[in-house]
Amino acid sequence: MAERILMADGPALLSWNEGIAHITLNRPDAANGMNIELLEAFTDAIMRCHGEPQVRVLLVTGAGANFCAGGDVRTFASKGEALPEYVAKATAYLQRAILGLIRLDAPVIAAVQGFAAGGGGFGLVCAADMVIAGQSAKFLSGATRVAMAPDAGGSVTLGRLVGHRKAMEILLTSPTIGAEEAKALGIVNRVVPDAALLDEAMALARDLAARAPKALAATKRLLWNGIASSVEACLPEEARTVTELSGTADAREGLAAVLQKRAPKFTGR
Repeated sequence: MAERILMADGPALLSWNEGIAHITLNRPDAANGMNIELLEAFTDAIMRCHGEPQVRVLLVTGAGANFCAGGDVRTFASKGEALPEYVAKATAYLQRAILGLIRLDAPVIAAVQGFAAGGGGFGLVCAADMVIAGQSAKFLSGATRVAMAPDAGGSVTLGRLVGHRKAMEILLTSPTIGAEEAKALGIVNRVVPDAALLDEAMALARDLAARAPKALAATKRLLWNGIASSVEACLPEEARTVTELSGTADAREGLAAVLQKRAPKFTGR
């Protein structure tokens, strides 16, 4: 069967072939940072997979050197005091995308190179069913570094993966986690050589695509039951919290510090 290209250009690409859908985050010059345009396209791609019963597996990748650096810091910083309105809209798209991945019958594989950071990157990894990482991949919650809070359901999914105490440590202190440590914590299933990442991810996708699709869908649903409802329940509070925090002086300072590559000076305002 020939590969079908459904979204050939733009900030998210979508194709499928022999039961495998492939979404690529496609803003490599911005480390696939998520602005509204990317989030809208990503959500659309996921919904197209929901509408295609022949899709047996979904593979999510990022173009270029990084999987996804999270929210687009430059875009966010440019909004100034109008940032809360922008964040509210961006968060709405991100939440629909995350729930779309969790509720998709087909298993979702994330293949991670470079950084997976913030709700867009780290949160997306936590919402995937299986994760393969290149050996140099790095994982970063990042929210508190810019005076924000976790989103993309990460306040629920990370704790289910690593346990409450470790999730609290990761989300409060925002360390950079290497691929092997991420595997040991249960965030990642496999670590492979960087050059073999896509091949290994496609091999896993083909293996899953050859299995009984209804059995895989039922198993995925059973494993997500309870977690999915908890994610749905937490999303309104996450959205309210992130939108509120984005209007603080500390959030603007955090974004400026990232862009200026300096330590932030938070004042609690």
